[in-house]
Amino acid sequence: MTATVTSADGTSIAFDSTGAGAPVILIGGAVNDRTTVAGLATVLGEAGFRAVAYDRRGRGDSGDAPAYSVAREVEDLAALISHVGGSAALFGHSSGAILALEAASQGLPVTKVAVYEPPFVVVESRPRPGDDLVTRVRDLVSADDRSGAVELFLTEGVGAPPKQIAGMKASPVWAWFTALAHTLPYDLEICGPGNHLPVDRLAKIDAPVLGIGGGNGEAWIRAAAEAVAAVVPNGRYETLEGQDHGVLHHPESLRDLLSGFFR
Repeated sequence: MTATVTSADGTSIAFDSTGAGAPVILIGGAVNDRTTVAGLATVLGEAGFRAVAYDRRGRGDSGDAPAYSVAREVEDLAALISHVGGSAALFGHSSGAILALEAASQGLPVTKVAVYEPPFVVVESRPRPGDDLVTRVRDLVSADDRSGAVELFLTEGVGAPPKQIAGMKASPVWAWFTALAHTLPYDLEICGPGNHLPVDRLAKIDAPVLGIGGGNGEAWIRAAAEAVAAVVPNGRYETLEGQDHGVLHHPESLRDLLSGFFR
């Protein structure tokens, strides 16, 4: 059954809990809500954890505020952690992985952090998004050009090729993306201008960190997960063979790796 907690600014955050045991909060990335991580929540719940899948602000059944800041999303996690017992492990996917790292770097009571392919740009082969990308995407959303906002985000922010975007536009997923287009600036703010690796902030993380990259995915984002594990004081990296950035469609593939780490 879906429940809610109230964040520091009064925003209601909706979440589902699966299983019993040590709590693990699951954080989705761009154009995702709690349904995206629901399959992984089931897997971890069956493995003996209390898996918490939540709607980040502005998505699903959660509320929002007139002005956005990354600090508010960290406060949302603080409210969830308090609700589940005062400390929790975090799993983050894509930009949700960066949010998990940010929460840990700010001293939230986080026991462990697993991050799957945080989209930092650490190799020269992947062009950096423009520093003003968040402004351009926000302007398109304000002009009610949601499709244009999604296309710009995928083209420059993600590096998706035109043929792939054309395929998305012709499929039902495009309507899902455009419905959540207003949250794309949130994810871009979390990534930061140019998607630089925030070495100084990552160095503040005390909790153990597991960086994960998909063996079938793109080398640049796998390199980002490796870089995070190398920078944090207590990090390690693992390649999940046979998977790419769409790993949440195959949650069973994460069972052994995450269960072993979180235990």
